[in-house]
Amino acid sequence: MHSSDNLPFALARTHRKYMIQAIQLAEQAYDEGEVPVGALIVRNDRIVGKGYNQAEQLNDATAHAEMLAISAACATLSSKYLTDCSLYVTLEPCPMCAAALMWSKIDQVIFGAVDADYGACGSVFNMASNASLNHEFKVIQGIMEKECEAMLKAFFREQRDKEGKK
Repeated sequence: MHSSDNLPFALARTHRKYMIQAIQLAEQAYDEGEVPVGALIVRNDRIVGKGYNQAEQLNDATAHAEMLAISAACATLSSKYLTDCSLYVTLEPCPMCAAALMWSKIDQVIFGAVDADYGACGSVFNMASNASLNHEFKVIQGIMEKECEAMLKAFFREQRDKEGKK
């Protein structure tokens, strides 16, 4: 796993450009009462899939931003594999999403905030670089981390406040 601190300027700028768009998707989730996570998949500097959390809206525990972005990218590329693709996501993927990323053979995952409870790309689990699995992918963490964390904290604070008022 790599930190965003050691990236060349041009690469950091590219990662930031796409993370801004992932944050915009997370804002859409936030506005719809979903956990604010946004994700997009890029291949050759072109967005081929995107998604934001819709588990509540769709009554589907698997409707995470990453899962929806993977499905969209596979449809766009007419392939079950996402070789030469990068996922940008505002929160570290959970085990379900990390497994889907492994099965899709994605090249790299770039995320903003660490998920200290369910993270599966280096914090709690590390499915990204587990030689026992059939595919490993590169991970870069911390791109616009403060912005991603702030949105998640604000969302959960609002949820707690709503619960307290019931």
